[in-house]
Amino acid sequence: MMRRASLVFAIIMMAGGAPLLADVFRPAYLELRQTGADAFDVLWKVPAQGETARLAIHVVFPEGTIAVSQPRGQFAGDAFVERWSIRRPGGLAGGTIRIDGLPASITDVLARVERSDGTTQVARLLPERPAFVVESPRNSAGVAWTYLGLGVHHILAGIDHLLFVLALVLIVPSRRMLAWTITAFTAAHSLTLAAATLGLIHVPQAPVEAIIALSIVFVAAEIVHGRQGRAGLTARAPWIVAFSFGLLHGLGFAGALAQVGLPERAVPVALLFFNVGVELGQLAFVTAIIALIMAMKRFSRAWPAWIEAVPAYAIGAVAMFWVFERIAAFTTP
Repeated sequence: MMRRASLVFAIIMMAGGAPLLADVFRPAYLELRQTGADAFDVLWKVPAQGETARLAIHVVFPEGTIAVSQPRGQFAGDAFVERWSIRRPGGLAGGTIRIDGLPASITDVLARVERSDGTTQVARLLPERPAFVVESPRNSAGVAWTYLGLGVHHILAGIDHLLFVLALVLIVPSRRMLAWTITAFTAAHSLTLAAATLGLIHVPQAPVEAIIALSIVFVAAEIVHGRQGRAGLTARAPWIVAFSFGLLHGLGFAGALAQVGLPERAVPVALLFFNVGVELGQLAFVTAIIALIMAMKRFSRAWPAWIEAVPAYAIGAVAMFWVFERIAAFTTP
């Protein structure tokens, strides 16, 4: 199984794109906050490298939109942030907002429209779909569908979360035990996701991300121990490890959700369906891994013995890089 898993690991890393992006949920972000019947404050946050280069994408508002103030921009961390105010007679409802340059990029854009009545519209724009229509206040079904999609996207874009789950699949010996293990992981990160999002607990995000990377190093080491005939804690009691680290991963999910925000009048619906989306994406990933392993059993060939060590050391090496990278990020002034 370990030899087959080596090929599975390679496929996942290629499908996931550059692993160094990890769980850095870094799309561009557009926020429109209504301040009057036809007036809005604009926040436009674009991924950047250093303090000289930013992604060349720009917001194009519906015809008739007037800039009340000129954009004020500055580099802040790994982004370029602009703020200004706009006005459009009759408001933005029914108008189309487009992101110029997005089709030529590889990033996404999260757009959030916060109306004066407390309702919120959230949209995710892709290179193949670079525009959205500003809607009138949505019902609960619309909010549920939007946040379900955001949850699925987040887990499938979160390479570090997926590597942790992959390690569990490689360690846990039976499907029944794996089901209990994934259930424990789900229960744990659901608890901390809800608690952090609702403001019941407050934990700095940077240290959390570093510890999440350390959790991946831990399970990678557990795979190595198992190959050496020394069953670790994860092999003996996988649900304990999954639940414990799941609490941390839930805080990571909460950090991503905090960037999008929750609609004031539909918080329970949005939170529930974001979490459901995360679980659906996670289930799809585990199912795909198991299906690939089963499919590879049909092919009998002699793999070199060293192939068995590839998944553990590859997962561990990437995760350890993330540990150093994330620690450096929150200790740098």
